[in-house]
Amino acid sequence: MEILLHNEKLKYDGSQLASHFAFRKFGLLGDSVVAFFGPCEVKIEAMVDIEDVRRDAPIYSHEMLSFIVESFAFDLKAAAAFQHLMVSIAAERLAELKVAHIRRRGDDLFVEDRKLSVSIAAASPVSTLIHLGLNVDASGAPVPAIGLAEFGIDVGAYASNCLNAFREEYQSLLKATWKVRPVE
Repeated sequence: MEILLHNEKLKYDGSQLASHFAFRKFGLLGDSVVAFFGPCEVKIEAMVDIEDVRRDAPIYSHEMLSFIVESFAFDLKAAAAFQHLMVSIAAERLAELKVAHIRRRGDDLFVEDRKLSVSIAAASPVSTLIHLGLNVDASGAPVPAIGLAEFGIDVGAYASNCLNAFREEYQSLLKATWKVRPVE
């Protein structure tokens, strides 16, 4: 799995959740995770989460750390499982940085009752994709939210740490499937 931390601002608007985004934008061919910073605004017409569409719940964050995963090995159920694993890893890394009261509820992170993340797994015709976004500056969010900036952590170092952990877990999952023989 290829990983990349893109240091220039890039707005997440939902269009990045598309096959070959990392290849088209950054030249990363195959399974990858790209992280980038920038504003987040996903309007209803760009949303893939039908539950959020039905609730008329667009997504907005003044500044977000976004991770886009593309896998050509996972089906949608496996991608959703990896999405939950990513959210757990993100929470573990924050706990290591002494962020108190962090908890995972499904595929989202909360600090007390304030939402820290958004997340979705989706299938394209050729791959599966995951977006995990963590608010950096949650001002203007349509729900009670909190951002990483409030914890005083180095968000770039945190992103790099998460990228490496995601890659290690992904490689470990693949290795677990490669090392076994079929059972009769």
